[in-house]
Amino acid sequence: MSERMGAKANKRLDSVRVLVQEMTMSMDSVLQRQEACVHLYGVSTFAAMLDKKRGENQELAAIIGLLHDYYFYKTGINEFPGPNSADTVRPLLREMNIFTKEELTTILKAIFHQGDRSRVQGPYEEIVKDAYVMQLYFQNRNHIFSTQDASRLRNVFRELAIPEDISDEMDDSDKREILQNPDRRSMLADIAEAIGNENIIGIPGDERYREICKYWPDQGIYKVLQSNWCAAFVYHCCMQAGFQIPIRYPTGTYRLAGVGAWLEWAQLPETGFLFFDGQNGFTPQRGDIVIYEKLLTNDSHDHIGIVLACTDKEILVAEGNRDNRNYSSVFYRDRWHFILGYIRIDNDYIFHFSGDYNPITHC
Repeated sequence: MSERMGAKANKRLDSVRVLVQEMTMSMDSVLQRQEACVHLYGVSTFAAMLDKKRGENQELAAIIGLLHDYYFYKTGINEFPGPNSADTVRPLLREMNIFTKEELTTILKAIFHQGDRSRVQGPYEEIVKDAYVMQLYFQNRNHIFSTQDASRLRNVFRELAIPEDISDEMDDSDKREILQNPDRRSMLADIAEAIGNENIIGIPGDERYREICKYWPDQGIYKVLQSNWCAAFVYHCCMQAGFQIPIRYPTGTYRLAGVGAWLEWAQLPETGFLFFDGQNGFTPQRGDIVIYEKLLTNDSHDHIGIVLACTDKEILVAEGNRDNRNYSSVFYRDRWHFILGYIRIDNDYIFHFSGDYNPITHC
């Protein structure tokens, strides 16, 4: 019986390894492929080792280690590696149909929380965090750890009876001060105006279009977003301006490549960024995000853009995929027709999520 169970476990782990191998083989650079393999397989091995010591499920620990940084190596985007990796691998694991809902929840929660190393969470979250710092240490003995990572690594070494020789120096993340732009909305408008005026064409051959699509890990994303990239344009401009949000808000129904996700996000209790023209004296301003209502279709919230200026009758906007014609543009629209509302992001907004992440609700 135990041999059959072991074979089943190995088969599931092998299936995930194939998934990771397919992802790494799609990378253009040989050095990047090597780096990805060293890091992902290293964290996976340390996770399995720690799991052996702590008495959890070694198979799940190894799988979490393999997938924890999947989004970064898939896209090259550093921001939000935990939330974005969890969101990226969720549909892939679901389609494999080899995990129970409980196992899937365990895997995705551990991946989601892997970057929150200042807190102590569940057993698998702690395994992947500890495995991550161990991989950093053994892959590069000269690595300078942050204070919290050094403390975590010392605790793991004591647990495993490994002699300690960890540097007490602070790394750049400890020394770095948060630089806040006094008007990031102005920067957002500047970026949107510049990109909109480039007349980007939504085809894979346009490098500027590929840059806008780079955040979205889906297979064939250039064709998926073709003539449907207005929200991706807004997301790209926001990320460039310093308004950084994961590709899906943790409680969100949709990814921010769609207009509905922006509307949903702006109405959250923790944001409250949705406003209506004329309500309580609100007037559209440069750097606001405009959500249109049945502008191009019979569907609600069917288009989105970024406001550059406002007059009594018109708003000047920058849009990707103008009128679903698959090109970016800067132009005027009627201020009083086909507009649902506006998103005005606080200039000091910083993404923070302290709620309960439930990945199974995003099916």
